[in-house]
Amino acid sequence: MRQPEHPIIIDIEASGFGQTSYPIEIGLVLENHERFCTLIAPQSDWTHWADSAEAVHGISRDNLINAGKSALDVALYLNSLLDGVTAYSDGWVVDKPWLTVLFHAAGIEMKFHLSPLEMILSEAQMTMWADVKTQVINDSKLRRHRASNDAWIIQETYRRTLLQQA
Repeated sequence: MRQPEHPIIIDIEASGFGQTSYPIEIGLVLENHERFCTLIAPQSDWTHWADSAEAVHGISRDNLINAGKSALDVALYLNSLLDGVTAYSDGWVVDKPWLTVLFHAAGIEMKFHLSPLEMILSEAQMTMWADVKTQVINDSKLRRHRASNDAWIIQETYRRTLLQQA
């Protein structure tokens, strides 16, 4: 598989980590480095909430209710940005089900593909990933653990490891 120079990265924050958890924030960074991030208002049947997850992402359920966009609005916007392309996630095993929950709640089909980041990482990149990611985090001085920041960190780590393997 061809390694893109700047892959589209999606990161999702959620209400918790179990089967009944749901997406609360989606962030992404496009190939041109443009970022998108939005909170998602909980659906009426999305009731699971883990205080331990809130401690990580710092987003309260009240904040989602007051500032979140509907599942339909978020899904439509993601489709408009990503129609026909592949985006990547470093947490595919949880991010893919959360996207499925979002699009199911919206009642529309996802028009893009989500793939594990590992599908485009070389062995050399995997070997240096943790060290380079730590350096990216230190260099960026980002203080908030939020979805768009995390997506940018992943994309920048990918870019640096791609350059270093050459």
